[in-house]
Amino acid sequence: MKDMAEKEKEEQKKTEQKQEEQKVETKENEQAKEKTEEQVLKDTILMQKQKLEEQEDRLKRLMAEFDNYKKRSSKERDGLYHSLVGDIFTSLLPVIDNLEKAVQAKTEDEEYKKGVELVLKQMQDILKANGVEEIEAVGKTFDPELHEAVSSVVDENLGEKEIKEEYRKGYKIGNKVIRHSMVVVAN
Repeated sequence: MKDMAEKEKEEQKKTEQKQEEQKVETKENEQAKEKTEEQVLKDTILMQKQKLEEQEDRLKRLMAEFDNYKKRSSKERDGLYHSLVGDIFTSLLPVIDNLEKAVQAKTEDEEYKKGVELVLKQMQDILKANGVEEIEAVGKTFDPELHEAVSSVVDENLGEKEIKEEYRKGYKIGNKVIRHSMVVVAN
């Protein structure tokens, strides 16, 4: 009987140990499962973060590209505008030259001279209103981008490459020259 009681106790101990081991194993499995779920969640978050960063980067690039497009379009539009205005006013510049000569001509009729001066002033105001500016020449240093030298003279009173005289006025719109100044350059 003792043997049987001992055997039962041993079997009960073994059963209890097995149950303990199963509990520990179940806990370990649950912990492993929790870690796996946690890792999956972390991986998902990391992937979502990477996707978000990629989309942010793409958005920033698109915004920069659009901004560059707007600047380029604006520059092209301004260039086209200046080109068209330049073409129109290039054909009117000889008229302005002739009006300036008419103002300088001697006449006895002062009313006629005033009328010509008023027409010249109107034309100059139209040029200014459209962004057309005269190129300064006399007393300035010769610049081949702005001036066209038609002759040169030696003058001790003037510096090197200084413009002495202007034969024909030059005009520009912004940085675009629509007609170069015809000048006489000293030294």
